[in-house]
Parts: sequence; C-alpha cells; structure tokens
Amino acid sequence: MKNLFARNPRRNKDQPNDPPPGQETPGGGAESGSENPAPEIRLEPPQLLYGAGQSVGIERYENEDALFATSLLLASGLRQERMGFFLVADGMGGHQHGKEASHAAARVMTGTVLGKITPGILQSDPAQAAGSLQETLLEGIQEAQKAVLEAAPGGGTTLTAALVLGDNVTIGHVGDSRAYFYSREGEITRLTDDHTLVQRLQDLGQLTESESREHPYRNVLYQALGQDEPLQPDIKTLHFKQPGALLLCSDGLWGVVSEKKLFGLIDWTRHPAEVCQEMVQMANEAGGPDNISVILVYLL
Repeated sequence: MKNLFARNPRRNKDQPNDPPPGQETPGGGAESGSENPAPEIRLEPPQLLYGAGQSVGIERYENEDALFATSLLLASGLRQERMGFFLVADGMGGHQHGKEASHAAARVMTGTVLGKITPGILQSDPAQAAGSLQETLLEGIQEAQKAVLEAAPGGGTTLTAALVLGDNVTIGHVGDSRAYFYSREGEITRLTDDHTLVQRLQDLGQLTESESREHPYRNVLYQALGQDEPLQPDIKTLHFKQPGALLLCSDGLWGVVSEKKLFGLIDWTRHPAEVCQEMVQMANEAGGPDNISVILVYLL
C-alpha cells in the first residue's frame, strides 16, 4: 500500500491558519534518528490504525493463541473521542486445553472491558466512559481468570491487553506476552515485565540476559491465568505519544526475532496489517517454534 498517509491538500489562502480550539497544530518533520520516520502530519481527526497477524508456526500443529483488536472513533464539531482495545493471549504450551483457555480469556476480558467503557463514550459527558480504567482492566482480568478455570480446567494462558482512550493507554498484563511503545524517533520501550522464572532471576542479578535466553526453564511462568494461586496482574496507565506505535505480541514472535529486527520492519507509510504479516513471516523463517500473534497500532 503506497503513500498511505499522503499530505492533505493545501489550505486555501482565504481560510484561517489557526486550528480550531482544542486541536493541535500538526507536528513538524521527522527526526533524523529514525530509519522509517513517522509522517510529517497527523490524521484529522486523530485516530487509531491497527493491523494483526497470526500463525500456528512451523513446529506446532494447533493454534493456542488468541487475539482481539477493535477501535472506535466519535468526531463532531463538539468533541473528538477515540478508543481502542487490543489483546493477546497465549495458551500455555503443554497444558491441557490451552486453546480453550486463551479463547475464554480473550472473550470474557473483552466483553467485560468494552461493556463498561463503550457506553460511556457515547454519553454527553465523556468522563463517564472512564471511571477508573485500571479498575476496569483489573475486573476484566479477574473475570477472565474465572472463565479460564471453568472452561479449561488444567489449562492456562497469558494475557496482555491495552486500552487506549484519548492519548493514554492502560495496560493489563499477566504472563510473558509483551507490549511495546515505538516512537517516531525510533525509540523502543518495553511496557511489560515477563512473569517467568528467568526474568525473576535476572531481576535478582543471578542470571544475565544472554544466559536467560538459553536457560532450560526460560518458558516457566510463575503467574498465568488458570493457576490456582491468587493473581497479581501488572496494571499501569501511560501517555501514548502521538504520533507513535503500540505493539502487542506473544513469545512466538519476540522469542525468535530480535527487537531491532522487529521494529526495523515498521514503515509509517504502509498499513500496519502489512507490517504484521511481515513480522509473522520473519518469525516463521527463523524456525517458527511456537504460535505467533501480533497486533500493531498507530496513533496518528
């Protein structure tokens, strides 16, 4: 898809140059440090563009991953509201009912969060949409945990979800799927911590990052949906810098493709769905040892 973000037609000289109240002037040119710089302008109204990719991989016979992605835009002369909800769940390999666990988690988490957030966006007071976004994601994870225990006893799943509302993103996370920010300057920021044994040993200074990649217990989770132990999900709210990108993926992607190669594929002039397909292809070309799921979101 060529020149997706073509520059808007030039403004008529008789039109006012100042933007309407509450709207920002489009950003300046791209920084020289980015190989694939963000477009020089922003979309009007500002919106979320997203794409997804998924593959069973090369070495697996069944897909135990699940993903969900949706966005909503309300734009009028009175206000602009944008919302997006994105989720990746990775059924635990080697566990009974892994695919049932990830499906139940994705379905129930999505229903809980959207059931609370979406009606409020359509109210006359947009503040009614939020309440506490972190509490909403926590409730969604708790309901997903109940669903997994009921639908897939003996199974388990990771769950990494991102709720975008306006310029903020709230992350809810359990397991070792990941979420990242990618800025127009090419800066990569990992937003989640892996709930794995090797990550805990790294945090304690008992393992180096290179040692953890080869550790025999690198895939052992100490926290996942479906376990009997009480969950302590990571939940945080961050500013989603505009323009920028948000990426969610399972370990079938980040575990075999380096961050440098992964984010080197991002090209702001192409639709994120195309980029996701290339990410999945790269993981399969690296051996595809696991199921692969990825969601890429642009805020422009």
